[in-house]
Amino acid sequence: MLQTLEGVQNGPRLSVTTPLEEVEAAAAATDVLVLEFDAFRDGRGFSLAAVLRERGYAGRLIAAGKVLPDQARYLRRSGFDAVELAPGADTAAWARMDQAFSGSYQPAVDPAPTIWQRRRAASNDRDLQALADRLNRETEGKAASDILKAALDPALGLRIGTISSFGAESAALLHIVAETDPNVPVVFLETGQHFLQTLSYRTQLTKALGLTDVRLVTPDANEKATLDARDDLWKTDADACCDLRKVRPLARATVGFNALITGRKRYQAATRAALKPFEVLDGVLRINPLADWDADAVEAWLEAHDLPRHPLVEQGYRSIGCWPCTRAVEDDEEARAGRWSGMDKVECGIHLGKRQVAA
Repeated sequence: MLQTLEGVQNGPRLSVTTPLEEVEAAAAATDVLVLEFDAFRDGRGFSLAAVLRERGYAGRLIAAGKVLPDQARYLRRSGFDAVELAPGADTAAWARMDQAFSGSYQPAVDPAPTIWQRRRAASNDRDLQALADRLNRETEGKAASDILKAALDPALGLRIGTISSFGAESAALLHIVAETDPNVPVVFLETGQHFLQTLSYRTQLTKALGLTDVRLVTPDANEKATLDARDDLWKTDADACCDLRKVRPLARATVGFNALITGRKRYQAATRAALKPFEVLDGVLRINPLADWDADAVEAWLEAHDLPRHPLVEQGYRSIGCWPCTRAVEDDEEARAGRWSGMDKVECGIHLGKRQVAA
């Protein structure tokens, strides 16, 4: 547990803005080091503590300055031993927030289980994998609607939700979901950086299909204030931005599900070439009814059922994510070539197994 200390503590004091090499030099000469936060939104103090611990510093680390009780757990998990408080500060609030969470998103200096480890422990991966293998055999060659109906069989007892970006091809999957059971929850990751056209399309499509349980999931306000206060993290670290705005929110929003429906397709990217209708990722059954569809099949379905189109499609956007990391594509490019263009990145992370969220 993070110790709370009243009053100014003895020992060298360095601002969290101090370069790492200077912090390391100071740490090498002392058993107690105080790192002072100039603003509660500044995440550099957490990184400095974590790096010092990774490199073997065994001394006492104390956080000081502008830190909040909400950050108690983050401080401890980054490697801090204590926090320096002004006289009369609410120590009970610090103790309460330090113990407020039973899981975490990444391994750190404490033994707290990650949310992925907790989820895998709560389910039986072997049983889920056996179920996925059986359903893949039983639905081989069957239509997407039949694949979905097999997954929604009450006898399986699955707690199922749907993940949708309300993007270029989303109407096809959501139409099949709505035709099968319009009450299946649909999780939409409201990253705060979607195209306005996507938000309008979400409203239009939800109404047109009669979806009854569309859930808007946003990034954690405290995490965002710490990691991306200026909304420009995508410029320097697209992976961290996706973690903050997609991976972490999805983890929180889907804890109650043990099966998730997605609209992924093999043709979309090389990373999806071996996609099966049923798979197990992070202790959750993933259901991909459209795995073997191509762009022509999607277009035929949209046309046959007169479904609304995303307004950006006619402008050349064939895969649509957040506006900073999405561009229109040429006719001879893959559908997802416009996502994170120019970066060594093809997935946001929500569909990758054994995910860990970067600090």
